[in-house]
Amino acid sequence: MASSRRSMVASFSTMEIVLMAMLATANAVMTTYISPVNQALNTLGGPIATSSITGIYMIYGLLAYYIIRKPGTAVITYGIGGVVQAFMGTAYGIASCFVAAACYMVIAELVFAVVRYRKWSLTVLMIAGGAMVPIWFFFAANMFGYTKWGTPVLLIALGVRILSGILLCGLLTKVLGEALVRTQLLRRFAISRGQEA
Repeated sequence: MASSRRSMVASFSTMEIVLMAMLATANAVMTTYISPVNQALNTLGGPIATSSITGIYMIYGLLAYYIIRKPGTAVITYGIGGVVQAFMGTAYGIASCFVAAACYMVIAELVFAVVRYRKWSLTVLMIAGGAMVPIWFFFAANMFGYTKWGTPVLLIALGVRILSGILLCGLLTKVLGEALVRTQLLRRFAISRGQEA
């Protein structure tokens, strides 16, 4: 079976690595500029309102996976993202950069391994976007003291974050990926060749 011969981490071309690095860097820059939005949401609606934009923070790794379609894409992209964000600085602390990246990469790799790197539908992307949320939320709750919110608020915030992951990570990945394909900028990537890799 082809999938059994596949190595855990595929070999990547220079262009693929550059793309992963570009997406990770763009995310780090975006995170810096989205902080005021996060603070405004926190003022308006507390932890539940800030949970509404969670998916935006994860999209870069899922988009890289959707474009490149090789095992290990999430490990490299989210790994680079964690390092770049740590160097740029974050209001949440350096540890959060690496813990979040580790959570995202593990779940993304599992989701695409389950579908044997063959399914790239909107449904799969939305499942991946939503599935990446809970494990990081567990760590974040303990790192940032979310537990003081109380169980009802925690559960609502988790639900909002999962929905955000589904829409602002999964759905938006599909929309952005297809839009980029139409520009012909991704001609040399698996997404344009229609590979199921």
